[in-house]
Amino acid sequence: MARKVRLTLVALMFSLSSIFASGFQINEHGARAMAMGGAFTGLANDVSALFYNPAGLVNLKGTHLVAGVTLISPKAAFRGPAPEITEYSVKDNLFTPINIYATHQINDDLAVGLSVNNPYGLGTEWPEDWVGNKLAVDTEIRTFFFTPTISYRLTDNLSIGAGLVFAYGDVTIARKTSLYPFEGEAMVSLEGDGTAWGFTGGLLYQPLKELSLGVSFRSSATFNFEGDATTKGGPSQLEGSLPKGGIAAELTTPMNVTFGVAVFPMNELTLTADFQYVGWSSYDKLAIDFTDPNLDDLSAKRDYNNSFIVRFGAEYWLSSDFALRGGLLYDKNPVDDERVEPTLPDADRLGFNIGFGYNLTEALSVDIAYLFLRFAEREITNSLENYAEGNTPFNGVYNSSAHLFGINFSYNFN
Repeated sequence: MARKVRLTLVALMFSLSSIFASGFQINEHGARAMAMGGAFTGLANDVSALFYNPAGLVNLKGTHLVAGVTLISPKAAFRGPAPEITEYSVKDNLFTPINIYATHQINDDLAVGLSVNNPYGLGTEWPEDWVGNKLAVDTEIRTFFFTPTISYRLTDNLSIGAGLVFAYGDVTIARKTSLYPFEGEAMVSLEGDGTAWGFTGGLLYQPLKELSLGVSFRSSATFNFEGDATTKGGPSQLEGSLPKGGIAAELTTPMNVTFGVAVFPMNELTLTADFQYVGWSSYDKLAIDFTDPNLDDLSAKRDYNNSFIVRFGAEYWLSSDFALRGGLLYDKNPVDDERVEPTLPDADRLGFNIGFGYNLTEALSVDIAYLFLRFAEREITNSLENYAEGNTPFNGVYNSSAHLFGINFSYNFN
């Protein structure tokens, strides 16, 4: 039984270690930028520059307040385990990451701002009785990033920006565990929360009227999670052997570096492109400490790969009050085939974006965006995860997609 308990805790740890991979990184933090494929680093000319490139804040006149939400409806299915072809699907769920921005121009060369958003979130919920319930049933993470920012104009065509990040996050993970060699199974759950610090920065350079270049940086942030493991459903005689008690773990988000360009071929048209580098290779292992002295601390090898996102966007003003937008993105996932599992059925993805903006009054405007994410079908034949007694690998085929709707309201106090 001691060996079984240890294997259960290792499995929980793998679930915890997966939640910060690219499937749970949210890059949609402003409906205008979202409609342009997220290619906004070289443009950064609205308040969402607080996220995409803080150097752009100094170009915003007066005081601005923006609030919005992104509605995310993910879909995922698994066919298997191979050679079986039975298909299982996650339960329908709706996630609602927010973005709130406020900026103020102190003078022509100095501006400040504050942002609140959720760069990491989402989750998966599989039926309790599905074939992979020993690997994943319910997984969800929420984060809130608070970022005060300052921007300064160095020259007429060059500005910089920097911000300090304070983040709070909480996580919930639940999965079934077999009580073998006894009959039945139990539900093992992990709940915890923690905080982290980081920073962000950017440069924006416009050498020509028709061209703008930008680069932004978001540091990694290490969350110190503390929580409790609980087990429900096991017989009373096994109570002392099942996972329970305090757990502490460090989880680190990856650093992001993005290079962007914006081209203005005519007054009504803007074309943008971004290359976003995501430093997942820093995530090479996960360690968990247990407050129970009878449980050994654990360390798991993760070895994620560095990845990237390529983005393209366009905006065309049909009139002084109405703009149409569109975009395209390709997101390379960081997880090798053998480490893919149902907590995070990740894969390379294509994103197709559309949207519009409308000035309701001189001070008030609304932006709306839609993004369809299509994940590449991913067939796993060499899984390191086991779903049954006898070390049976969890091989099979994953298919995923997501619909995202974004809306923002902006108010200018000038």
